[in-house]
Amino acid sequence: MTISKELLEILACPKCKGEIVLNEDQDGLTCHACKLLYEIREGIPIMLIDEAKPLA
Repeated sequence: MTISKELLEILACPKCKGEIVLNEDQDGLTCHACKLLYEIREGIPIMLIDEAKPLA
């Protein structure tokens, strides 16, 4: 299950309010400014700062 383009257009990083993009595996949303990955679980993006994973 993928995220619709309409949803991607309105979502923003909850930490910096910047742009987020779908990662290559399409299992998370990446904020390059904050270097955080927000997972997508069962088609739902988990947009909680405490749940975000730092990018390596």
